[in-house]
This record gives sequence, C-alpha cells and structure tokens, in this order.
Amino acid sequence: MGKSVVGVDIGANSIRGVEVQASTSAKPTIVRMGEVPLPETAVRKGEVVEVGTVATALKRLWTTAGFKSKDVVLGMGGQRVFARDFAVPLAPMALIRESLPFQAQDMLPVPINDVILDFYPISTEEGENGPQVSGLLVAGVKEAINANVQAVVSAGLRPVHVDLIPFALCRALAPRRSARGREAIVAIGAATTNVVVVVDGVPKFVRIIPNGGDDITRTMVSRLGWNPDQAEHAKRAIGLGMNSVSPDERPIIEIIYEVAGELLGNIRNTLSYYANARPSEPIERVLFTGRGALLGGLANALADVTRLPVGIADPLNSYALPRPKDAPGYTHEQLNGYTTAFGLALGRHA
Repeated sequence: MGKSVVGVDIGANSIRGVEVQASTSAKPTIVRMGEVPLPETAVRKGEVVEVGTVATALKRLWTTAGFKSKDVVLGMGGQRVFARDFAVPLAPMALIRESLPFQAQDMLPVPINDVILDFYPISTEEGENGPQVSGLLVAGVKEAINANVQAVVSAGLRPVHVDLIPFALCRALAPRRSARGREAIVAIGAATTNVVVVVDGVPKFVRIIPNGGDDITRTMVSRLGWNPDQAEHAKRAIGLGMNSVSPDERPIIEIIYEVAGELLGNIRNTLSYYANARPSEPIERVLFTGRGALLGGLANALADVTRLPVGIADPLNSYALPRPKDAPGYTHEQLNGYTTAFGLALGRHA
C-alpha cells in the first residue's frame, strides 16, 4: 500500500500520533494511533521547552503505539507562528520565496532574521500593477521550530516536514477533493485556538488565537485553590450550565462563563474581521473540533455568538481504525483529539 508516515501533534498535555499509509492516495489508511502524556513543564504555548523530556515521551509513544515508520510530519501553531494575507507580483514560486524576506518585514512583529518564511498561493488575479498571486504568508520563529524538530531528532526519528497546524486541520476536515462551500474550522486546543476559513477546500484565512481550553482549568486552580485534576473534572462535569448547579458550584460556573466567554468573543471577532474583509464570501457554517470543543454547551454558545450553524467535526469516524490496546474502542473525546495528527500525516498531498 506504500510507505507510511506519522503525523505528530505535540500538545500542552500530551503527544498524539497517527500513522497513515498511502497518504498520497484518495483512500489513505490509518494503521496505528497512540497518545502519551506530557508533564505540564515540557511544552509551553505550543513550543517545546524541555527537549529531553519530549524526546523521551516520543520514544515511549513509538513503543506503546507500535509505530513502524520513523518518518514524521510535525505541526506548528503556537503564538510564535504567524499567517498573514499576502499578495506579490506574479512570478515562479522559487522567485517568490526568495523575495519574501525583502517584502515581509513590515508584516511581522519579530525581526525577519529570526523567522522561517513560506508562502501558500491561493489565486492569481489582476492587481493595480499587473498580475499578482494572492495567498498566505507563513512565518515561524526559528527558535520555536528548531526546539520541536530537535526533540523529534533526539528521539531517533526523521522529521520530513514541518507543517502549519491550520493547514493540517483543513486536510483532515475539509479536503479539496470533496469539500464544497465556505466553512470556518474552529479548533480549540489546550493553549491555542485555530480559526481557518476554507472555501471549497482551500484555506483562505488563518488566525491563531492565544486562548484555549486549559485557560478555564488554570483559572479554577488559581482562584479555587484546586489541583489541575479537580479543576478539569469540575469543568467537564458542569460545562456551560447544561444542568442545574448547586450554590456550591456557583463559583465554578462563573469561572467557566467568564473564561469561555472571552474565548467565544475572540472567535466571534475573528470571524467578524473575515466577514468585513470579504463580504462577498460569507461563511456558511462552522466545523468545531479539538478537545476543548467538547465542553458541554460550548457548541451551542458558539452558534449563538456567531449566528452560524455549528457542528462537531470528527473526520476519523469515516475510517477503519486500529483497535486501541486494553480498550474496546476510542472515545469520542479521544478521536476528536487526533484530528490534527491525522491531518499532518496526510501531508501536502491531500
């Protein structure tokens, strides 16, 4: 069936991997999946800060999941990764990429010598000064990318590509071969939320919001004096007021509403910015994913603030999945958490 590759999603609390065979075909096959926990000090805001700790966890993941391939596609999407709308004069892609350092400095909040640049072309159109290519400028701080790559190399693995997580989400949830219409992918992770507007399977707009599901947990720990496990359990049990709460639970629900409300406001503002910039291409629906998206009542709240239909997206449901060790199957929460790793494994070929 062809060579396999492993998409690796290094999150704030765990590492998830999905091994995909024949990823270049119309019918890729998921052959292995796995997840291992990480200590809270190992990764911060989407960046590896303890290379040795993450490398050890990756070795454990390869052992427990039984991955056969050592080829890894690594995702980046933290607060030091940027995606901006960008247009350049029509030229071969090699020349466009060579010119990026001279054209992009004013668009980035960091020195141009500190980043790795790439350009994702979307369309060719007539500009004021002639034909131009419109697309997305992608920039990642070298220090952040190198630390993640070094962890993979230290684990004895081969990083074959470093990809933008929002692009991986597009491949998993809205592949070009089948997606139709204008969709907004909203993926809530532990530390960040990715918002991607996709038109007929092509990503047109990307924003990375520096808020995630763990913000609620950390606020509970800080204000209520709980440990993280207690806070996480309470957050999931209560959600956004799906059930009646007792007076003792009132402080919990107030924190959930406060922190989730800030995140929802940021998502709404991001989608409003897109709508104002592209009034001729209104968003038709929202695809909601990520473990943070499973908080009770959050999908309904997002529908209320955006005035758009919202559906929980789980791309792995349509695939035959390997049976997890010591369990009859994967929970909905587990499958939702594998979306990014699956999209990364699909590479640029989907």
